[in-house]
Amino acid sequence: MKDNKAVKMLKAAEEGGYGVIGVVSYNLETITAVVRAAEKKRSPAQILLFPWALHYSPLLIHLAAAACSTATVPIVLHMDHAQSEEEIVAASEYPFDSIMVDMSHYEKEDNLEKTERITKMLHAKGIATEAEPGRINGGEDGVADTGDLEGLLTDEVEAKRFVDTGIDFLAPAFGNVHGNYGGVENIKLDFERLDKIREAIKGKATLVLHGTNTFPDDTMRGCIKGGMTRCNVNELVLSKYNKYVAENTGKVPLTELMGKGTDLIQELIEYQMDVMGSTGKA
Repeated sequence: MKDNKAVKMLKAAEEGGYGVIGVVSYNLETITAVVRAAEKKRSPAQILLFPWALHYSPLLIHLAAAACSTATVPIVLHMDHAQSEEEIVAASEYPFDSIMVDMSHYEKEDNLEKTERITKMLHAKGIATEAEPGRINGGEDGVADTGDLEGLLTDEVEAKRFVDTGIDFLAPAFGNVHGNYGGVENIKLDFERLDKIREAIKGKATLVLHGTNTFPDDTMRGCIKGGMTRCNVNELVLSKYNKYVAENTGKVPLTELMGKGTDLIQELIEYQMDVMGSTGKA
């Protein structure tokens, strides 16, 4: 998978000690904002779609793929949290650079078996894979909530077993949760655990970060220092947009709503690129 664009991008981030932003994207405004921010900051970036996009319209996937292929800086397309084999097979027909094989809702042995089998299938198509050992509790818009399951943190033994399935990216559970933490004071990350995981998988896979809603800048930097390469963001870059749209829908022309909304997302993406240290790395 050495020639895979996503693998190359995250290997460079790991070697350079910076993070690459992975922006959860639901619409044209977000995708446009990613490209504008990446080009302005000369930063690599990733556009993240959920399997929801498959069911909503393939046009959204084609739009995101076109954004990646026409940008003047490296931007790759990732399918995040694909939670069924059927969705993964469907997604593999599109130009995704990487797909998350999220079988974390299965028991551990089933998770490993499915991850290994599906990874082989995707690798044959030149698509990189990601998996989640342990369970990162909580849910977000477009992803099934795993909050009813016991929160299991990843340890170095489990991390190594997952990497042995052939995956390219590992999303460890070390206190991070999907959705909202309900206050910054509730963010309790186990960096010692992360260090052990990083050591166990060194040179075999790169680490990716999930569950960054409401992260202060120092927390994000700490995760990158701990080895995280792609850092998934949702609310961190969409908060101003969501507020603006909620307050102005129906009050201003749609073109204005879209234009201003895009600017607000772009502004926060650019800010996070500075925090993650990827500015100027493209």
